[in-house]
Amino acid sequence: MRCGALAAVPAGADLRRRRQPVQHPSRVGRWRDLARICENESLPLKLPPARFPQNGLKAARVALGLGEKTGALSRAVYMASFAEQKDIAEDAVLRDILVRPGVNAAASMAAANSAENKAALKAQTDEAIARGIFGAPSFTVGDELFWGNDRLEDAIAWAKR
Repeated sequence: MRCGALAAVPAGADLRRRRQPVQHPSRVGRWRDLARICENESLPLKLPPARFPQNGLKAARVALGLGEKTGALSRAVYMASFAEQKDIAEDAVLRDILVRPGVNAAASMAAANSAENKAALKAQTDEAIARGIFGAPSFTVGDELFWGNDRLEDAIAWAKR
């Protein structure tokens, strides 16, 4: 899904050109929270980010068609964005990311840019909005929504009820 579409982003806004505003205390807290999560998961993190938010539309299009390699792509996109501070909206960066888990980058990029794939991502995003999803990661069990990585265990427990 396209997380940017879940927020109230003005039509036509170019997220790649948006500059980070003065740090609001809640944003500082979120970065500290992310740093703790990364430390617990042994994930590198370089703060402050070179660009935030990133435009993840192309990465989402690519991920939609990867099947079992989606997890490897997600980790590689994270590394490029938050550890290496690369622009994940750039085709060259995405091609480099795709070869890491052994994906045919040219074929994946072509498939990601197809009209069918774009329509599938839009439909997935529309479904997320209809279900009340407002961010990632989100987990649904029936009509129950669990948001945040720290809610995964709660979602699993709810599913077992």
